[in-house]
Amino acid sequence: MDPKPSSSFFRALRDPAAFTLTMELVPGRGGRGDSHLRALEVVRRAVADGRLAAVSITENAGGHVALSPEVLGVEIRELGLEVIVHLSCKDKNRNQMESQLFAWDRLGIRDLLVITGDYPQPGYRGLAKPVFDLDSVQALELIGRLNRGEGFAAGGVRPEQATAFVRGVALSPFKHSEPELLMQYYKLHRKLAAGADFIITQVGYDARKFQEVLFYLRHHGFGQVPVLGNVFIPSLRVAELMYRGVIPGCVITDELYSQIRREAASPDKGKQARLTRAATLLAVLKGLGYAGAHIGGPGLSYDDIASVLDQAEAMAPDWQALVPRLNFWPEDSCHLFRRDPRTGLNLEEMVPPREPAGEMLRYRLAHLAHQEGFIPGGLFYRPFKRACLALDDSRLGWGLVQIEYLLKFIAFGCQNCGDCTLAELAYLCPQSACAKYLLNGPCGGSRDGWCEVYPGRRRCIYVRAYRRLMGAGKTAALKEGLVPPRDWSLNNSSSWANYFRGLDHNRSDPE
Repeated sequence: MDPKPSSSFFRALRDPAAFTLTMELVPGRGGRGDSHLRALEVVRRAVADGRLAAVSITENAGGHVALSPEVLGVEIRELGLEVIVHLSCKDKNRNQMESQLFAWDRLGIRDLLVITGDYPQPGYRGLAKPVFDLDSVQALELIGRLNRGEGFAAGGVRPEQATAFVRGVALSPFKHSEPELLMQYYKLHRKLAAGADFIITQVGYDARKFQEVLFYLRHHGFGQVPVLGNVFIPSLRVAELMYRGVIPGCVITDELYSQIRREAASPDKGKQARLTRAATLLAVLKGLGYAGAHIGGPGLSYDDIASVLDQAEAMAPDWQALVPRLNFWPEDSCHLFRRDPRTGLNLEEMVPPREPAGEMLRYRLAHLAHQEGFIPGGLFYRPFKRACLALDDSRLGWGLVQIEYLLKFIAFGCQNCGDCTLAELAYLCPQSACAKYLLNGPCGGSRDGWCEVYPGRRRCIYVRAYRRLMGAGKTAALKEGLVPPRDWSLNNSSSWANYFRGLDHNRSDPE
């Protein structure tokens, strides 16, 4: 059991009488530019105002290189405001993550938003290598062990002192299809099991979908987890990028984009309308029962933020009358709860899954082979195990590796990792079929079922897995347990032999 971490921000977030407000800052490309000075000025104003509990600082948002977040974070804490630093998995392996966490703990930065991260964008001499050594669920588990003071390096070396990180996570409830939407919630189950302390939603502008988050959590026994609703104020340019799908995971619908374009014809190019929409959402989130809100957007001054807060405070008593103004999600998209015709929100009555099964022949053949060859009691389990171990111990061990690789490359696109997770992911290979190599659920960047990195060309592997397991009645497996990270010492070896020897991720104690 993790010791319960604490910070002034997290104490406010857990106070049922409080509505906790945070603001997002995006560091610039450099450490001494005007963007840095503007960010610090916004913070000074926020401290004087007193209504914000913390600011969150992104880490290479959108995959673009920027100032490391702890630098700005230290300066902000010196000004008197707590910081939530984003910990992204895209650019660091697990050892560098651990080193960075020790540094942040030393600096007193202990509120984290643990995310998978956007795919890297081109930098020095081309595209940087996407790392994604851990996914967000595995990173949460790593931080939990640091919080408990447990060792997991070679020889079981323990940290000198336990850390005290608060772990926030993201949730993307704004997905059109059932597989995409439910996979976001299924991954949330794993995040909460791995110790997530609070949730921040992705960008959206629909009251019913925001309420859906709270209903789902309550329905599944997670109602005590505090949730911050995302109140994002886009510029006209950013709204257009979201509408076109350029910014992963952020969706502006046809109706909302049309409204934003009409508003842009005003003398202020629609700015006041966007601020009022944000205030409306803020008031509705408070009325729905959210623990707080997370405010962000490009180029905002503190006067803009104060205007939103002032307007929201005035609107809050009549929040239910504001719900029709936040109806920007297609009715024919997947909703997890039935619509309440009286309020325009939801009834606490779940809609049964209705997605048709997919790729069932491939799934059944692969599952049959796995059951008979790799599960004790299977028809071929004993002879296959003896043959694999005998070959692996002989001079023909290289032949076993090549035969396995050839067969699995043809069937699954195998990358010869030596630590196979096909059985955990409906017999789809995350090393070859997922651009981020994710083992515990999808990232938030897919759109209409397509991979964030290869839109229109490659289906999200978790959409495919959901459809396979839906047909087999096994979708519950997608929200249970934790698949450990790949063990790179097994690369280019036989995963069959490693499995039978108890060397792969299935071993009871991976350390």
